[in-house]
Amino acid sequence: MITPEKDHALRFAIIGAGMAGILAAIKLTAAGFTDFAVYEKADRLGGTWRENTYPGISCDVPSHLYSYSFALTPEWSRRYSPGAEIQAYFERVARDHDLAPHLRFGEEVIRCDFVDGRWHLETASGHRDEVDVVIAATGVLHHPNIPDIEGLDGFEGAAFHSSRWDHEVALDGARVGVIGTGSTAVQIVGAIVERVGKLSLFQRTAQWVVQQENPAYADDERAEFRRTPALLTDLHSDLSRQFSVFARAVVDADSPEMKMLEEVCRANLEDTVRDPELRERLRPNYRAACKRLVVSPNFYEAIQHPNAELITEGIERVEPSGIRTRDGRLHELDVLVLATGFKAAAFMRPMGVTGRDGLTLEKAWADRPSAYLSVTIPGFPNFFMLNGPNGPVGNFSLIEVAELQFAYIMQLVEGLRIGEFDEISASTRALESFEAARLEAAKKTIWMTGCRSWYLDDRGVPAVWPWPFERFRAEMREPKLEDFEAR
Repeated sequence: MITPEKDHALRFAIIGAGMAGILAAIKLTAAGFTDFAVYEKADRLGGTWRENTYPGISCDVPSHLYSYSFALTPEWSRRYSPGAEIQAYFERVARDHDLAPHLRFGEEVIRCDFVDGRWHLETASGHRDEVDVVIAATGVLHHPNIPDIEGLDGFEGAAFHSSRWDHEVALDGARVGVIGTGSTAVQIVGAIVERVGKLSLFQRTAQWVVQQENPAYADDERAEFRRTPALLTDLHSDLSRQFSVFARAVVDADSPEMKMLEEVCRANLEDTVRDPELRERLRPNYRAACKRLVVSPNFYEAIQHPNAELITEGIERVEPSGIRTRDGRLHELDVLVLATGFKAAAFMRPMGVTGRDGLTLEKAWADRPSAYLSVTIPGFPNFFMLNGPNGPVGNFSLIEVAELQFAYIMQLVEGLRIGEFDEISASTRALESFEAARLEAAKKTIWMTGCRSWYLDDRGVPAVWPWPFERFRAEMREPKLEDFEAR
């Protein structure tokens, strides 16, 4: 490697102003890097919490864990706070750290090209930038998955994806259909069932549901957090340890923790759903947590509400007045909600990215997305991702994941700053070794026990971190420079 002889003044581009982009901007500033821009395609920050405003939205990670470790707050209203409160939290943290001068809203990055040792960016508006380092904080679940259902465009009522909720549409007394039974659909059903005239939930696959109550924090609890900030730190640490137990469970399908979790889900179903026939239609035919576990305080109560109906017959087509199922029945609707998830493998795309020697991201990911430790891609020097492919998206708080990843990235950036190297990215050998180990470890996880889920890639292999979270922390502690190609 080059002997350090100089202190480079580096310019950065952060793509995305969601949770991870805000984190990156704050941490860059704290490290003394002030020459950077945050490019955001929307008109304000927030990422998924800006995009998703559907009734009942909340995070399925407790709020005191789904918080930046450096910006813990005593003000969370509930154990699982609503989406608008989470959005307000990110806006407040950004203001507190004076990020406004760095934010460029309405600037969707459409191209990133590595030319002569620097990244050349272009946005949809025609703006151009030239930077030394790109940090892609583009999120995981942001490209809506619209189902290919015959007649969908001909529906005469209001129809929209859950992430594009139309708040102008009246729900009170309406006949509302929800397609999907994942976390989003469950939250929507619980929030609107008592408002609508009729709720029809179209279920393709039953979900295991773990019941978690969502109590409000009392005024005196929040006051105590304000008086004693150490309580917030302790609570954050305790919640992190508790989630590590869950992370260990899902990566070992035969673990005692996994079996205990399955029993908790089974008991929730059997103790809460009174009607035996409905209970069996709600019972999945796969193991708990094979799909992303659904957390809800009230879904089973909501689906038993007198004006709610669970429909398990397949959808034949959408007609102008409703949904026709394969048994010939027409379910008349005024509103149709597509709670059908996202294209999880899209990541940065459709943005065009071209690395060293003309290597495009489309070619590098021709088979499927992959990245060494979910952070760096061979052939794309000085280009780093937060919450990239194959990380712990399925089993931990993405804020803690991003914080660990960014600390790891900054150790590589330090080598750039002092001139130890000018370009750095993972080696092909390191990625291939990582992928081989990941695929072998995946065989033991709960995600490979026999279900279809958005975790699985085209081979049926879960595209998530298959080891305990303690290993992720250890890997993020310090880069193994022998796994990198530096120039």
